[in-house]
Amino acid sequence: MMKFLESRVVPCLVKVGENVILVAVRNGITLTLPFIIAGSVFLIIANLPIPGWTEYLGTFGTALNVPVIVTFGIIGLISAIGISYNLAKHYKLDGLTCSGITVAVFLMAQLDDNYLLNVDNLGASGLFSAIILSVLTVYIIRFFIEHKIYIRLPESVPPAVLQSFVSVIPAFVCLALVWFVRMILHFDINAFFTMILSPLVIGLGTLPGMLILVFLISLLWCCGIHGTNVLSGITAPIFLKFIVENTQAYLSHQPIPHIFAEGFYNFFICTGGSGATMGLVLAMMVSRSRYYKSLGRMAFAPSLFCINEPVIFGVPMVFNPLMMLPLIVTPMLLCTMSYFLMEFNIIGRPVLQIPWTMPPFLNAYFATGGNIPAAIWSGVMIIISTIIYYPFFRLLEKKQLAAESAETPVNTPQVSA
Repeated sequence: MMKFLESRVVPCLVKVGENVILVAVRNGITLTLPFIIAGSVFLIIANLPIPGWTEYLGTFGTALNVPVIVTFGIIGLISAIGISYNLAKHYKLDGLTCSGITVAVFLMAQLDDNYLLNVDNLGASGLFSAIILSVLTVYIIRFFIEHKIYIRLPESVPPAVLQSFVSVIPAFVCLALVWFVRMILHFDINAFFTMILSPLVIGLGTLPGMLILVFLISLLWCCGIHGTNVLSGITAPIFLKFIVENTQAYLSHQPIPHIFAEGFYNFFICTGGSGATMGLVLAMMVSRSRYYKSLGRMAFAPSLFCINEPVIFGVPMVFNPLMMLPLIVTPMLLCTMSYFLMEFNIIGRPVLQIPWTMPPFLNAYFATGGNIPAAIWSGVMIIISTIIYYPFFRLLEKKQLAAESAETPVNTPQVSA
């Protein structure tokens, strides 16, 4: 089984994760994080779960929401800049030029039939058109540069001026193409791209779709590959769209539409890191094995901040058939339980994007806008994780204790295949 996964399944998933476009999308989307997190801070301050706080703030509370509206309202535009810049860097093009042309193309695509800018599409609703237009723009520019179809000037011309003239023809072609499609054909580019990608959006908005994603991420971790990074190029735009829509609903005091928004995976599935290994760390900390006890103590602090590489490679869990089952089952079970708790409004849904390194209890509390049941559930997940991992860990511990009692010099624990 492990040989089949290593030779057939994993290479395919890794190849997808290393795709140039998906890597650019993943890296470009990260440009939105400072804006979203900064905006979320203002939102938290304006909506502290303190009785009478909103009334106390009065009109100042409305002013505090302005940075939220601005930052969340331009997520699509920021993504277009980040994606085009990262893709241009890969192809050794001028990143600033590509980003500038992309911004112009993206804004033109958001004009309505009266030639007015639809500012609503600059946010989450325009995210998919931002991704595709960024990629198309960079590839058009690359075509002209590689085929040397641009205005040439003497070498004595300053580089900044030279770059400006080099960009004239590619910029004109990109703008003319989008102008023709949007203004002459009256084709809604934003609505079209949203429709094309809607099956993927719908799939990741369901429990079966999320369980498949969690399974694939965990499977990659079993093979020593960072599953989240590999697949984030596909999932990040969708979860980002969901969290922005949740935040806007929360800001408007409307029902929260999405469960599987950005933050759900880190805060309501992966307590202690991918695989929800916090329970395993706690089990190791009280182990009778010298090796596992020292490893548990060393891994505890990183696990509090959702970093569990010391556990994954120290136990080791990589290519370890014994630990493969809990590494996959634990996050899938927590995903299912968290989903139903949110579906039946027992705990709150993610409404704010906060740093993924925030410790348990606090992460769930702040991500849900101060929902105490969600914070309590964060602690319950650690207990569930411990219960699942403990019997498997005992089998590993037994072998390690035998090795230590025989004074066998080992750098890593003995694991049977």
